[in-house]
Amino acid sequence: MSTAAPQSLPASRTEEDGSAVVRVLSYNIRSMRDDTTALGRVIRACDPDLVLIQEAPRFFRWRKALSRLARSAGLVTLAGGATAAGPALLCAMRATVERTEDVLLPLTPGLHRRGFSTAVVRFGAVRLGVVSCHLSLAKDERLAQARLLTERVAGMGVSHVVAGGDLNEGPRGRAFRHVAAKLRDAFAARAWGGEFTSTAVDPYQRIDAVFVTEGIEVLGCGVPDVVGADVASDHLPVLAVLRVPAV
Repeated sequence: MSTAAPQSLPASRTEEDGSAVVRVLSYNIRSMRDDTTALGRVIRACDPDLVLIQEAPRFFRWRKALSRLARSAGLVTLAGGATAAGPALLCAMRATVERTEDVLLPLTPGLHRRGFSTAVVRFGAVRLGVVSCHLSLAKDERLAQARLLTERVAGMGVSHVVAGGDLNEGPRGRAFRHVAAKLRDAFAARAWGGEFTSTAVDPYQRIDAVFVTEGIEVLGCGVPDVVGADVASDHLPVLAVLRVPAV
């Protein structure tokens, strides 16, 4: 695989009208249990402004591990990790952080605790809400969490939001369909690159996705063709390039 594909999408920039082209990567990194050197290279090759992480380190020295990953990718830690039960956010220095909030979701006994990592950032005159999520393996809980996700997006108090993560089901699933009915599925809006995100070695399903609110223009979204992605995690990343209006 080559490293040219991520750069075939537009680079980050601020337009004359004040809108911003923003590169957003959503990535389940499996608690950094795979090739962490390759993981940092994959993220860096995609040149993102924002990275929506799932399965960030959550246990011993988890902050140090997440910071090390951010540095290897040329980014900084924005929010999340153990405090959000796994989802996290990284960002480039181009982003100005307005606020962050990590949200723990209701716990179902016997199931893994889930959460959202959220932030509001600015790119010049653009304000953008950001949410990273990782929904349940249990279908009923997953649907309930999808509803909480769209409620969270609607309540962020900003005109434009990007949400992404591991939904643990494909586009025909009830949770996926709920989110896609409230937000725009960026891959469906303007497909680019590959479709399937799992597994990294033999991808056959699209269970990771990026969604945006109305008013955000999708310039391209899909799985980038990047060297090392098959050994960096058990999921492939999703890269979306968006034009966000100034408000």
